[in-house]
Amino acid sequence: MVYGSSSSEKWLVALAVMGVTVMEIMDGTVVNVSVPHIAGTLAADVSQTTWIMTSYDVSSAIVMPIAAWLGTFFGRRRLLILCMLVFAGSSMLCGVAPNLQSLIIFRVLQGLGGGALQPISMAVLLETFTVKERGMAMGIWGMGVVLAPICGPLLGGWLTDNLTWRWVFYVNLPICLLSLALTLLYIHDPPYIRSQRPERIDYLGLGLLCVGMGALQVLLDKGQLEDWFSSSFICRLAAIAALALISLVYRELKTEHPIIDLRLFKDRNYADGMTITFCFSFVRSGSILLLPLFLQKLMGYDATTAGWAVAFSGIGSLFLSPVVGRMTSIVDSRVLVVVGLALNAYAVYLFGNFNTHVDFNTAWFPRLIQGFGTAATLVSLTTLTMCCIPPHKMGNATGIYNMIGNLGSGFGIAAATTFMARRPQFHQNRLVEHLTPFSLPFADWQQRLAEQFQSSGDYWDIWDCRESLNQLYIRMQDQSWMKSFCDLYWIYTLIFVALIPFALWMRREPPPSQCPIPEPTRETR
Repeated sequence: MVYGSSSSEKWLVALAVMGVTVMEIMDGTVVNVSVPHIAGTLAADVSQTTWIMTSYDVSSAIVMPIAAWLGTFFGRRRLLILCMLVFAGSSMLCGVAPNLQSLIIFRVLQGLGGGALQPISMAVLLETFTVKERGMAMGIWGMGVVLAPICGPLLGGWLTDNLTWRWVFYVNLPICLLSLALTLLYIHDPPYIRSQRPERIDYLGLGLLCVGMGALQVLLDKGQLEDWFSSSFICRLAAIAALALISLVYRELKTEHPIIDLRLFKDRNYADGMTITFCFSFVRSGSILLLPLFLQKLMGYDATTAGWAVAFSGIGSLFLSPVVGRMTSIVDSRVLVVVGLALNAYAVYLFGNFNTHVDFNTAWFPRLIQGFGTAATLVSLTTLTMCCIPPHKMGNATGIYNMIGNLGSGFGIAAATTFMARRPQFHQNRLVEHLTPFSLPFADWQQRLAEQFQSSGDYWDIWDCRESLNQLYIRMQDQSWMKSFCDLYWIYTLIFVALIPFALWMRREPPPSQCPIPEPTRETR
């Protein structure tokens, strides 16, 4: 999509696509804090209510990689308008849902409408702004992508506490209507989109994609709850997903008209960019999940205070994204990616040195650094990854890019949840070995506690005091969880460091004169 060359029209186009895209990304997390309230209102079990998130994730994951093919079939502008209408309409239906079954169905529709919005918005911004301004365009896109999942739980909690959980869905409507009006006024298909004709539909590839991505997403969402491969349900899902996705790759590489153009991975920058994107999303989603749990479980913070500590990452990204966007036209984007990865590595390294006595300032400072690193990485990495993609393949490229990012987030959340459910057991076993009468630290603790009670004239023996032993066990559990938290952040540090060579291996972004993406002009409207 290429649009008017005036500066005001470019920013109106950016507002049109980013407004509704932010709401779509936010809808993946905004419902999380409302699940207990939804379960109570609809008389459902909390475990059943989690299908509200799973159904949305599955449907959006299926649509996202085929957004380019749908754009060719319907026309990208018409597809964008259709997605906005479906997303807004299903949001209203979710708000008025009378029972859990209907809410899950409406969430599937919401995911189908919203899944294509991320890749379309990214393609629109890349083609709206000139080659020199492409870094700024990705700065705008990066601000929305980073802020949305962080602000989602805060907004969802406030709406649920002060109004009702139904407003979590109603809030989408005004933004969608504004984006729809701007789309109708300012967004038009460029000539290469208008001249394209729908190709023969690869029904087999489409079916394999739906089955494979659907099974994989359900597996990631339900794996820990079902005890992973101890469950026959999870084993069947894993077999279905593996068979379908392997067959999909083979099919898409052999067919003349693929649903997903996997040949894009022949470009070195694109392949390296996808690798970094997957791993970056893996770590980022896990860290967003873990910090609030740490602050609430071990430090006793309420949900709002924990949410603000997490939000400092969004504040850092908000301020730095436009700066990095401008710097991409001055500084080698590979340098910016390396700096961003180094900042992220330092931030998670600081998390890895936490203990149970950290204060609030110590908790939010690494998140601020991580926000700076996220802005530097995402903005420059996206620009570098897409720099050699020709315009007629941009839709496919952005669809795969967003799919890989979402898969990385899914794997990251599943891995972090499983790790924090199982690793504390290891540390607890190691700590229990030292809680014996023959352990000097344990004997010292017992002696100090005995002196405290004897000073008040009471006879005291630890083995007769169940409350003291219970408190000791609770303290040991907290330390086991704390050590597991640090272990996981040490792993995250190693991942970020390991990604730096991939960034250095990427080719430098070519000058505008050699870029395959044409400059937008008034004639293309």
